[in-house]
Amino acid sequence: MKRLFGTDGIRGIAGEFPLDKATVRTIGNSLSNYFREELSRDPRFVTGRDTRESGGWIEAEIHSGIHEGGGEVESAGIITTPGVAYVTNAFRFDAGIVISASHNPFEDNGIKIFSPSGKKISSDIERQIEADIYAAQGSAIPVGSRKADSASANQFRAAYLDHLAEKVGGLDLSHRKIVLDCANGAASDLAPELFKRLGANVTAINCSPDGRNINLNCGSLHLDGLQRRVIEEKADAGIAFDGDADRALFVNEKGEVVDGDATLWVMARYLKDHGKLANSTVVSTVMSNIGLELALKGEGIELNRAQVGDKYVLDELLANGSEIGGEQSGHIIFPEISLVGDGMMTALLLLRAIVERGVSVSEATTGFSRYPQVLVNVKVKEKRPFAEIPAIAEAARELETRLAGSGRLLLRYSGTENLARVMIEGKDQAQIESQALGLASVIEASLG
Repeated sequence: MKRLFGTDGIRGIAGEFPLDKATVRTIGNSLSNYFREELSRDPRFVTGRDTRESGGWIEAEIHSGIHEGGGEVESAGIITTPGVAYVTNAFRFDAGIVISASHNPFEDNGIKIFSPSGKKISSDIERQIEADIYAAQGSAIPVGSRKADSASANQFRAAYLDHLAEKVGGLDLSHRKIVLDCANGAASDLAPELFKRLGANVTAINCSPDGRNINLNCGSLHLDGLQRRVIEEKADAGIAFDGDADRALFVNEKGEVVDGDATLWVMARYLKDHGKLANSTVVSTVMSNIGLELALKGEGIELNRAQVGDKYVLDELLANGSEIGGEQSGHIIFPEISLVGDGMMTALLLLRAIVERGVSVSEATTGFSRYPQVLVNVKVKEKRPFAEIPAIAEAARELETRLAGSGRLLLRYSGTENLARVMIEGKDQAQIESQALGLASVIEASLG
């Protein structure tokens, strides 16, 4: 049985398996049946979606499946992924269901399910849903879908915005000019309202979703427009969200990009200064720049690296009790506040750190220097462990010895293609390019 749930739920092209109407309805039914059996009562769920044109019918099919399984469900309407996670806990639902494909184009969509704690549902539940999906294949879909109940949507969204504002109580942005790029996504209405409430002079761009323009040449994957607008507006900062606003990237007053690594740098020092950096440890992924690791080391802060993916970052955060972790993409988790990355919360916390210090965004990020990076892909016939191939293992060891203390080698296979990826970071661009190509030639001779 092929796995349908990845590290971020089920994702695919809307209308095609496993996001066709019958399968989506089965997901709702399976989830409802599972929880009803576990809880010995009718379960309660809440759904929320981003602005994709497929979101409405997917939500309706999930609601229909849940009701057929004996559950109750309400809709929070168009709301961010962390917004659904908050509502699930605050309003005591048994699980929250997000309909979004995050930063993907509009043709895609996805389903991810949160427990009230903010963690994604267990693998046991995922396997049960997958089994039910495959068992139901070929069955006729019941006629008619139940319209999603959105009577409480405004209440849910208002409570979520109140929660965000309260977490940074007293933050005054009245002397800050901010450009928000909402990616024509879930934050399009919420983010401008929130930042205006805190007194900011807001210029909002890409806040006119039409169902098909989500993430289209905008948002956290396409920062050029935001960079230009920050310069034109002479703004203090620019903030870019992705389609479901679980991440945020920034642009400083000079029009320069401030990514997730830089955000971790600013917030780690802020938390340490306030005695809130547990274990003096920050969690990132294997892709975070070595410049961040070395900068944090200079502050007496350790960097723990997890696999790529917010699931693995969260697992590491909970395992060692750290207070902050995240990815270069801008997906930052503050477990004391939420177990879900929240782009708007990240933005508010970063701005609070800057306002309290009385500095600009560029000044706040000083001390962190990004090292040059090179990535070389090598086509391979098979994906044997590198350590089992003497020529590759020896070349990698020699390279790591030369890089020790001033650079980093990351050698891994692509998860979807027959490619070996050689990533090197170091002080000298020409030197690391030569080193990467040298190791790539060894891999090609052994596995190409």
